[in-house]
Amino acid sequence: MTEAAASFPESALTKVQVLIVGAGFSGLCMGIKLLEAGMKSFLIVEKSEDIGGTWWDNRYPGCACDIPSHLYSFSFAPSADWTRMYPGQREIHDYLQGCVGRYGLAPYLRLNTRFREAVWDESEGIWNATVGDGIRVCARVLVSGMGALHVPRYPELPGAERFSGPAFHSSTWDYSVDLDGKNVAVVGTGASAIQFVPQIAPRVGRLYLFQRTPPWIVPRLDFAITDKWKRRFRAIPLTRWAFRQYIFWRQEVRVLGFLGNQTFRKKVEDIARRHLARKIKDPKLRATLTPNYQLGCKRILVSDDFYPTLNRTNVELVPEAIAEVRERGVVTDDGVERPVDVVIYGTGFRATEPFIGVRVVGKGGVEIHDAWRKRMTAYLGVTVSGFPNFFILLGPNTGLGHNSVVLMIEAQVRYTIKCLKLMHRRRRR
Repeated sequence: MTEAAASFPESALTKVQVLIVGAGFSGLCMGIKLLEAGMKSFLIVEKSEDIGGTWWDNRYPGCACDIPSHLYSFSFAPSADWTRMYPGQREIHDYLQGCVGRYGLAPYLRLNTRFREAVWDESEGIWNATVGDGIRVCARVLVSGMGALHVPRYPELPGAERFSGPAFHSSTWDYSVDLDGKNVAVVGTGASAIQFVPQIAPRVGRLYLFQRTPPWIVPRLDFAITDKWKRRFRAIPLTRWAFRQYIFWRQEVRVLGFLGNQTFRKKVEDIARRHLARKIKDPKLRATLTPNYQLGCKRILVSDDFYPTLNRTNVELVPEAIAEVRERGVVTDDGVERPVDVVIYGTGFRATEPFIGVRVVGKGGVEIHDAWRKRMTAYLGVTVSGFPNFFILLGPNTGLGHNSVVLMIEAQVRYTIKCLKLMHRRRRR
């Protein structure tokens, strides 16, 4: 747990130059770069009890990153101590905690402090924000580091409220629920589900995996990084840099498939099909798991153990749509009811609905939701017309499907810092 930061004054109005919302990769990167630029009048508010963002909130069994560790980290804060090619949740969180300590961010953090709203005051040129339980913060600059993976998406299933057993989303995993020997329904086969299903399948009595659309899955090829290589990375930083560059270009070349290169896309599809054929021998099951759409239309997943898990005798893949949830079971469109003790939703997040549950009001009293009602746009994915001094990290059209999103965060933070330096110079004239 990150060392607790100082509390807000009980009655005083807090004034800072920069208010940062969120203490995940984005918010922490912004804070670090502010300190490096000599800008120390800022606060980072975080709704959770610890830093890390999605890497604190998501603690389901098997939670891990699908980008290699040496690239899913800050370029300015490399680590030679990653234990695996693909890091797990705890290791990523430990890395971010280390960054907080290394760069002295703790005094600027306010944990357990939810951002409520921010209203632009045109006459004063400031943002009037409300955080926590009605605490007011005035800031000249507002930076959103909230990201898109923090509000769970629940499917609208008829009768779901009548289910009498435990039901929870993977992002709010309930470890108090004993899954041993239970009949468990897992709804969804996305990025989270393909990680926790292999972890819980050996424990449960029966696992029903409800699939709407099969994902494209390529081999993960994960492995432990040996102590020999860790020592080499520490002793010769150039080798660590070269390894990161190798991973970057290996990932970056994948963008060709998204840019319409059908030859490249077909090669990756062939890799995914061969992976499926090697792991799943039952032709009927293999057909059910084969996507009927082009690779890249949905998130491409990586896993070595998801397909083998579906070969287990206590696991059933259910491709039929859920028609109804009953008190102790789930009924599909074909009329079959399966007895269920626990329901786990692996249905992702409301990633295309930014600023859920908060208000950001710009010039003329226009809310960000209204400004984006027809189309979400932002210059460089960062700034929005009509919302002065408001910077969004990982804003519209900045999510990557082929490489590390940390690269995008760093680029947007660099742009934001340049803007703040320009603002500072102009105020001094």
